[in-house]
Amino acid sequence: MPQNEKLASLMKEYERCKAAGLKLDMSRGKPCREQLDLSEGLLTVLHSNDQTLCDGFDVRNYGVLSGLPSMRALFADLTGIDASHIFVGGCSSLTMMYDVFARNMQFGVLPGLTPWGRQGEIFFLCPSPGYDRHFAVSECFGVKMLTVPMRADGPDMDAVEEAVKDPRVKGIWCVPKYSNPTGVTFSPETVRRFADLEPAAKDFRIFWDNAYMIHDLCDDGDELSNLYTELEKRGKTDMAYIFTSFSKVTFAGGSVAMMATGENNMAHAMKSIRCQLICSDKVNQLRHVLFFKNADAVRAHMKKHAAILRPKFEAVLNVFEKELSDIARWSHPKGGYFIDLRLPEGTARRTYELCREAGVTLTPCGATYPYGIDPEDSDLRIAPSLPPVDDLVDAAKILALCAHIACAEREAQ
Repeated sequence: MPQNEKLASLMKEYERCKAAGLKLDMSRGKPCREQLDLSEGLLTVLHSNDQTLCDGFDVRNYGVLSGLPSMRALFADLTGIDASHIFVGGCSSLTMMYDVFARNMQFGVLPGLTPWGRQGEIFFLCPSPGYDRHFAVSECFGVKMLTVPMRADGPDMDAVEEAVKDPRVKGIWCVPKYSNPTGVTFSPETVRRFADLEPAAKDFRIFWDNAYMIHDLCDDGDELSNLYTELEKRGKTDMAYIFTSFSKVTFAGGSVAMMATGENNMAHAMKSIRCQLICSDKVNQLRHVLFFKNADAVRAHMKKHAAILRPKFEAVLNVFEKELSDIARWSHPKGGYFIDLRLPEGTARRTYELCREAGVTLTPCGATYPYGIDPEDSDLRIAPSLPPVDDLVDAAKILALCAHIACAEREAQ
């Protein structure tokens, strides 16, 4: 079929889709209602004053700044990090990351080290495609971002090792398991190379956002090596801050988050944390302890999440295989919340615009790169978690149609 006729045929189908007036959203990794309902017991598990004594503390009162010992022990079992190195805070690990960044900017990483904010131009490494909210934190504080390519086994470690020779490079953002959005899990060799880093800057820090550590979609999910254990072997635990939360385990706005780091980092952080708050929400921590009881129960709970999510990922991937295999490639994640779609260079933004006009909402183009600039204009992050399967199929088909239109328009130029 001649190119003009092909484009005309595609546009005719596209106008039909627009006329349907659909409103389909694949823009953010939100749990669906069925997933949230799995944790309904959290709302009633704590129902009496008789339950509010935990670990010898009345959770209704002040104190226990580092979090309930039972909650810290639960995170310790899940992360493989000793509870003594864990701080349990509020509901959001992103808030914790922001606070750590802000403290380092204002007070310095450790006593005697110049605060980041008084060192002039400094840089953060940003594996890309990556998590837009990480990049937003760097940009918020005026820290320059340097893109590091993501590979099948994690960030390009040759590039990382070269970059940290510059003392102005102060850290790196990482989502090490089922990375947002590529679904990549860092290989054991990549984790070892992180632990072996010898940065020129004494105040270089790894921000290890292990958001999807238990978010497998299938029984043969990826295994992630324990960075903290590798750092312990080398006496370098202060080089990393490790974060995770229950935001996509229980309730997004009512979960529990944690940070683990070396003894010196933690002691320095606690000096300002004590000025910031008296304690986090121990009542909510207790709810989680009572609801789950142990790590095995958390893992069983996550299998229920997987049973809801897996058909949604499969539905989108099946459409892509049928409709996009001639022009695109995409990730096949074993967990996490995203599919990374790679379109022909120069077509992602047009595909996004066409989808928006047809009622399909996607994550904005460029969001997975620093400053919102995708140098190849080819990457789209797909979030299948929220819509029902039938809606996902419709949305994926419209997306495929829009991608073909964008390619046909480009070829016709």
